[in-house]
Amino acid sequence: MTTYSVRNEYDRAQTVKRLQSLPWPMTVTIQSGAPRSIEQNRLQRLWMGELEDQGDMTREEYRGYCKLHFGVEIAKEHPAFADAYDKHMRPLPYETKLAMMQEPLDFPVTRVMTTKQKKRYLDKIHNHFTSLGFRLTDPDWQWMNVA
Repeated sequence: MTTYSVRNEYDRAQTVKRLQSLPWPMTVTIQSGAPRSIEQNRLQRLWMGELEDQGDMTREEYRGYCKLHFGVEIAKEHPAFADAYDKHMRPLPYETKLAMMQEPLDFPVTRVMTTKQKKRYLDKIHNHFTSLGFRLTDPDWQWMNVA
């Protein structure tokens, strides 16, 4: 499956050209919102390192914890994700779910998020951990691509 992010008129024109060049039959799915941004991913990685430096888990354990506790709720706004999660993950014990969120299994959660959803996810992480006394780099949402 190929995904094109359309953020302006040029992107729209290029996407139309690509569609016109595809052979029949085809299926096209349109979703509003742009996929999570590189800047958001960088901020998340930065925070996981900061949590590791200040806490008692590895960055990967924090990442899995965040995906399970904050990300699943948001990702379930996507029906295909909700169906897969409820079918395969919901019945599992907590410890197994937590392990499934981490490498090497790495159940996809944030990969399905739009920039707006990823911002909500990052806000939840920031609010939760700073309320516990962790110090995380303040996000500068103005320079991040979260439209």
